[in-house]
Amino acid sequence: MIENNPTSSDQERVANFKPRARLLLQLGDQLIKNESIALLELAKNAYDADASKVNIIMHHPDSVEDGYIEIVDDGFGMTADIVENVWLEPGSSYKQEQFEEHRFTPKFHRLPIGEKGIGRFGAHKLGYIIEMTTKKSDANEVYVRIDWTQFVTHRYLEDIPIKITERRQPRYFTDGRTGTRIVIKSLRKVWERGMARNVIRAITSITSPFERIDSFRPILHIPDKPGWFDGIITWDRVCDYSLFQFDTTISGHSITDFSYKFTPWNTMTKLHERSISLSDPIVDNYLSITDDEDRPINLKDFEIGTIRFRGYIFDLDTFILKMGVSDKSGFKSYLKSNGGIRVFRDGLRVYDYGEPENDWLSLDYRRFQQPTKAISNNLIVGAVDLNRSESSDLEEKTNREGFIDNDAYNAFKNAILHVIGLIETLRQTDKKKMKEIYGPTPKSEPVMSLLGEAQRYVEEKVLDHEIKTQIKKYLVKIERDYKLVTDNLLKAAGAGLNMSVVIHEIEKIIFEVDKVLKAEKASERALKLVQHLSSLIDGYADLIRRSEQTNESVVNIINQAFFNTEYRLMTHNITSIKKYLERPEIKNLRCKVARNLLIGAVMNLIDNSIYWLDQKAFKKMESQESYSKKIFVDVVTDEHFAHIIVADNGTGILLPTDDITEPFITGKKNGAGMGLGLHIASEILAAQGGKISFPDRGDFDIPSEFEEGAKVVLSLRIK
Repeated sequence: MIENNPTSSDQERVANFKPRARLLLQLGDQLIKNESIALLELAKNAYDADASKVNIIMHHPDSVEDGYIEIVDDGFGMTADIVENVWLEPGSSYKQEQFEEHRFTPKFHRLPIGEKGIGRFGAHKLGYIIEMTTKKSDANEVYVRIDWTQFVTHRYLEDIPIKITERRQPRYFTDGRTGTRIVIKSLRKVWERGMARNVIRAITSITSPFERIDSFRPILHIPDKPGWFDGIITWDRVCDYSLFQFDTTISGHSITDFSYKFTPWNTMTKLHERSISLSDPIVDNYLSITDDEDRPINLKDFEIGTIRFRGYIFDLDTFILKMGVSDKSGFKSYLKSNGGIRVFRDGLRVYDYGEPENDWLSLDYRRFQQPTKAISNNLIVGAVDLNRSESSDLEEKTNREGFIDNDAYNAFKNAILHVIGLIETLRQTDKKKMKEIYGPTPKSEPVMSLLGEAQRYVEEKVLDHEIKTQIKKYLVKIERDYKLVTDNLLKAAGAGLNMSVVIHEIEKIIFEVDKVLKAEKASERALKLVQHLSSLIDGYADLIRRSEQTNESVVNIINQAFFNTEYRLMTHNITSIKKYLERPEIKNLRCKVARNLLIGAVMNLIDNSIYWLDQKAFKKMESQESYSKKIFVDVVTDEHFAHIIVADNGTGILLPTDDITEPFITGKKNGAGMGLGLHIASEILAAQGGKISFPDRGDFDIPSEFEEGAKVVLSLRIK
């Protein structure tokens, strides 16, 4: 064993950790994931300061030079001593001690929600210059200016002096006012309409829709961009469309209070309101909390406290929407962006539960497994309420992305899922009644209809008895197998996706069979086609096995899709503008995807563009107007997704974008399409954690000449 005791010949020196100046920049960049969270963290600081309101004002957000962001609250403010020893101290324990000692704020009796002492450094996420003015009652006004660029040019934190100015005569907080004003200048990026709309959604969701905190009102203003928030639907307009509501309390190992209500709309005159309470036999069966393996859960094993879980559940079936929703597009858009189950502590939100990219309860996966019963995120607006002083075992992550994944969190999550299972069971009964009374009557979908027509043609046109018998045998088998495949598509997520690709190919051959059978002397070719068709259906399982996800280059996938369609683009005289090739930042961008399926999805978008570009070209030719057919493709990234943008200068999307990804919906004429291409693309993206969308003007940087054409975005998860 080596002794570490010094001898007379040894030399010792005392050293200290010397934090690099860039450490604070890293705190802002790495722990605060986006602009919305940065602003929310600053708003939460206002809440901790006992403020009744916080105004977030964005001036000229579309200019990094002239733009600035102003955050003003009416809280109790800070003294120069607090600024120096608390606000300027990363990881300060000040709020943590306040929480542990249960020191409530004097005016609104609040416990702090920011305990880590790093939220303020999110300001660096927004801009390079921060100016703070703050005033506490009976104290001088304090002014601090921080230039974050100095933290790059200087080596150590100690090399950067921060000047704190005390003003005996306040310049901002006059007339006895108190509070804090933060101004962020030299913006790090140009703000676009889509970014601002994300922020307004985040700001308005900081408090629960079920229990507004009247004492705290965060407000976002953008004075010079009044139209940026036009068309945003509010919760007040949406909640009345809810058909199912529930309210439950969970404590210890059981449900201690419960109510469920089915409220049909006035137009549903054949249905009656139904209410279920704690005393109902079916609820009694769910009273004891268990996990998905039926193991008992007792929340009293942890510091979680009593949980209140409330929610509104909606229905997006077409036959339901037709009965009472006037703005169907806006309604669906709201649920897509705001649906899900959020978590609140003392009435304030715990980020980022309930965000579109955070399916923390795996609701969408459960929906794939049980499509007729389970509730997906876009069907529910729910709130889980916790008491901060009772839920200390639910620890928030430093990066503000939810709770640490520990035993307490797993028990908490399983308790919520247990209640959801009960709600889904009750809802299924009422949903079935709605469908029985108001649902559509069964229809013969196009493929089955074509197969029936093909069988009739065989009977009438094919003269060779032996060949006729074989074709009929194959067509019967195809009809049976096709129905089996499509039924499975509705029941499986990953497998269903791949089967849908097979179905697309099957349908192409079915159309060809139909054409051949209608022609004279085509019996031999018809036999070969149906034999091929049968073998194609038999081989769907093999395709599934080949569609495993691998780490692929996004650029290579797009290039391959263009290579596969190059001849068609050339023959149709279409110019391709490949903006993505000009972006060095995406050269090495990779995503985990099923390569061939994604190539097929991109090809489908190109194929659609070719068709609609030709349609517009015909119209232009008739009116003798000059016209050049173009396709624009680009790739941009954000924190979670790589967005493949495909746009054209054709006729645009004629059908409502909310319906266009549904199967068998098409705007093409004369049987030019079955209406499955975009549906399959949507399924491909969804099964791989991505999404398909149809952006509004300003959501992405797309040249103006493509604004009137079709614009489709395939978003791939990159994290």
